[in-house]
Amino acid sequence: MNIPQSFIQDLLARVDIVDVIERYLPLKKGGANFFACCPFHSEKSASFSVSPFKQFYHCFGCGAHGSAIGFIMQYNGLSYVEAIRELAREAGIPVPDDGRNTRQPDGSLDRLVETMATAAKFYRETLEHAPAAAAYLRKRGLSPEIVTRFGIGFAPDAQTSLQRVFPDYRDKLLNTAGLVIDNDQGRRYDRFRHRIMFPIHDRRGRIIAFGGRILDSGEPKYLNSPETPLFEKGRELYGLSLAQKAIRAAGFALVVEGYMDVVALAQFGMENAVATLGTATTPHHIQTLLRQTSRIVFCFDGDAAGRLAAWRALENAIAALRDDITLAFLFLPPEHDPDTFIREKGLDAMRKAAAHATPLATFLLDALRQRCDTTSAEGRAQLVFEAKPLIARIPETAAVLRLQLAKLIANASRLTQIEAEHALGILPTRRADARTHTAYGSPPPPTRRPPPPPTATLLRLVLQHPALAARLPVNLIPDNIDEGRALIAIIDLVELGEAVTGLGALSERFRGTPHGETLNRIAASLIETEFDPSAVEPLFEDTLIKLQAGVIAREIAELREQARMGTLSPTEQRRLTDLLKEKNKLPGFTGSPDL
Repeated sequence: MNIPQSFIQDLLARVDIVDVIERYLPLKKGGANFFACCPFHSEKSASFSVSPFKQFYHCFGCGAHGSAIGFIMQYNGLSYVEAIRELAREAGIPVPDDGRNTRQPDGSLDRLVETMATAAKFYRETLEHAPAAAAYLRKRGLSPEIVTRFGIGFAPDAQTSLQRVFPDYRDKLLNTAGLVIDNDQGRRYDRFRHRIMFPIHDRRGRIIAFGGRILDSGEPKYLNSPETPLFEKGRELYGLSLAQKAIRAAGFALVVEGYMDVVALAQFGMENAVATLGTATTPHHIQTLLRQTSRIVFCFDGDAAGRLAAWRALENAIAALRDDITLAFLFLPPEHDPDTFIREKGLDAMRKAAAHATPLATFLLDALRQRCDTTSAEGRAQLVFEAKPLIARIPETAAVLRLQLAKLIANASRLTQIEAEHALGILPTRRADARTHTAYGSPPPPTRRPPPPPTATLLRLVLQHPALAARLPVNLIPDNIDEGRALIAIIDLVELGEAVTGLGALSERFRGTPHGETLNRIAASLIETEFDPSAVEPLFEDTLIKLQAGVIAREIAELREQARMGTLSPTEQRRLTDLLKEKNKLPGFTGSPDL
């Protein structure tokens, strides 16, 4: 769905970020802002700050920050569009479409959701009258409470049992929802028969699909819903809607391979587990979980198949790596899966095993060593050769981890760090002077922090007082630095007649653009800072003068250089004279300030 930017800005203007966040967290007033313990990392002191004036939140502990939309995304693990829809729903505002939407109308999706809910209710009620299915669940050690919590049901062994709750059994919607199958002869029958039914929820808790386990012997052992307008298995994780709070409380997500593993782990107290849905772990799965936590532990069987699945997860995880996250791999003993391990060993043993899971870098190197004979020069060369495409995919957000991996590969291949970096295609990022200081054991001398340059000051002022943007002369703003480019973009908005309403709204307006990170960085630094209202106008005027002085000083320097070289034309000589007069008229002119 494509949502008009004007609607997003209007939505943010009509909601109060304090009201939004208070639905999820207890906030306490402290000065101009509100505070809470951060929901995105474990802490005992309240470092999570919410500014009603700026409509922006920031955590001084983990660095999380954003607008009301950003909070809904991060807290609920929703996509951008999903978060906007959720925020609009809570505000009672219908979400428009800009006309480029190619998906089904929302009304059709709502009918599909209702259809899935009806089917789930039928399967739950059927379980109450299915002794064999209930006995199977008891045999697997599942309590009635956990069965109810996960909404587990039973599909009877009948061709058209759903006709009991869907009188119009020929309704096309049943096929679209994946509940029935139409064969080549036009005959329709239930997709799920004689199976324990696990409803699959989206992150908002809506039932979007089912997984069915055959009650007795038969194939396939597990059957999932097909992909539908509601369900794309490469994007969904079983149990996530129930596990979100537990993931944040535990500080990590445990990714397992089966429905029963998730349910059994939850029954024994490990409620932060989720499962992929018959597919390898995808990059989208990883991005979804990283909205919830900075640590993901993948749990696999210790056999060859489990290690192959782990390697696929590693390959899909590489593009999402950052230096502030941890991905690890837990390999259980061959005789165990998560279900049997926690039953036999207990919750503490499972938690301990997860805490000591193999870090991604170690697993990657161990896997490469198993493939390559590192006792020979050829084998060591092969190790570097196989590592190179993996290292190349590590993004700049994990630059330090990339160097750490290069160091491990250097040791394994008997190369120096520099040789390994070159062989792997990594350009050294450390400056020569930094290496010199490191070699002699003395850090570079400390430097005094200079005052913020005029451009940065103007951006800070505009983010807190957006009306000032209309008074900025674009010809004075430098376009060769991030702050200048962001200011020019804001000025362009004003000239186009768009409302510039505040810090939180601006950060959303530029989400996904080159200016977004600049604005968020400045916004986070402003969360506890307020300009004295009486000082705003003098500071604004003084900063403009400094910016103008810098432009004049640079042009004077260029013209004087031309005069020294003897290439100054009469017109340029007159320009130099005018600039010198203009310079002398500026109050407090001291030369060429930084931008």
